[in-house]
Amino acid sequence: MATEITHIDCFSGPGGICTGFKAAGISTKIAIEKVESCVDTYSFNHPEVEIIHKDIRQVTKEDIKSKYADKIDVLTSGMPCETFSTAGATSRSSYDFRQQLYSEAIRIAKIVDAKIILFENVPGILSKKVEKGGDRLIIEDLLDELSTNGYKYYIQTTLKANDFLVPQKRERYFIIATNEEGLELSIPIAKHNGITTVKDAFQGLPKILANDKVEKHRYNGGENIYTKLLKNNNFWKLGEGTNTKLTYHVAPKHREPTIKRFELLEPGENLRDLFFKYPEEYIKELQQKKILPKKWYIQRNKRLKFNEVSKTVTSHCLDELVHPKLNRALTVREVARLQSFPDNYQFVGGPFICPHMYETQDKYEQIGDAVPPLLAYHWGLVIKKLLN
Repeated sequence: MATEITHIDCFSGPGGICTGFKAAGISTKIAIEKVESCVDTYSFNHPEVEIIHKDIRQVTKEDIKSKYADKIDVLTSGMPCETFSTAGATSRSSYDFRQQLYSEAIRIAKIVDAKIILFENVPGILSKKVEKGGDRLIIEDLLDELSTNGYKYYIQTTLKANDFLVPQKRERYFIIATNEEGLELSIPIAKHNGITTVKDAFQGLPKILANDKVEKHRYNGGENIYTKLLKNNNFWKLGEGTNTKLTYHVAPKHREPTIKRFELLEPGENLRDLFFKYPEEYIKELQQKKILPKKWYIQRNKRLKFNEVSKTVTSHCLDELVHPKLNRALTVREVARLQSFPDNYQFVGGPFICPHMYETQDKYEQIGDAVPPLLAYHWGLVIKKLLN
């Protein structure tokens, strides 16, 4: 019988890594998360995990040992990516404590004597400097600190989520590191042909129009390999049998001019394209009617294509993604499908929508910031093989 593999989940968010690891057979013992809405979602879906609801910088050895006294096999760390992301010029230009939070994860790894550390972040971390105008890269500091603390054996890789049947163009950078010389580290290798499209991801979800007030709970239509997997509670170890009740499939609310804007979008087009699609006089007319804003944002209002994978799902997915055919943004469940969360995963924490504030994350932001569970599952299989 294989020995239980234990896990501590730093910057745990709503539980994307824990969900994938659980499916792979890895037991999460402790999660560390600052944001209350994420803690609420995590604890509802993973009640067996001890959660430390604190800023990781304030977490002590006593906090950890009071929750789980034994050693932990693997620590994961998906520290906030805003300061590394090239998608937002404002956050990218920040040089603050967030870019050194890897030190806290390494500190926690030493406390629990973790054999393996798995770091996850956006590829932009590879080009971020320690200081503005400086030569030293953050990643150089990170790798040096790993080695100094004994984790001198490591592999770096960038993986595409769509290579692991996640229906979105999501690239993420990973470091897997160990303090044991004998462990032959490896990374997940995609073994699937083809992709999971947006159409595949949304199959079985009932049609729902903008501003519909009724939440739909019944599935409608057929299934495919991907949707069967997301309904398979036995696979995810989040219950038994097949999920039969749909949740969080309720339409976002839109003003009439916003719906008119969506009507102008062809599949693959976004807000920026509309400013180049029409004559200047017509643009001004649309702006006067508040159908178009005064300026465009390159990431805003992308109408997805049914027969392709989605663009990357981010914390701003409510504003960034438009349904392939319907004139509305996506429902929470549709976004969860694009992120590969199981259908019986309940996003109980926080409001449906709220302004982006550091201490509160709405349901869309929680999902957009998470590691796709299906990608985490493949990492879990690799780690399980290494340690067994």
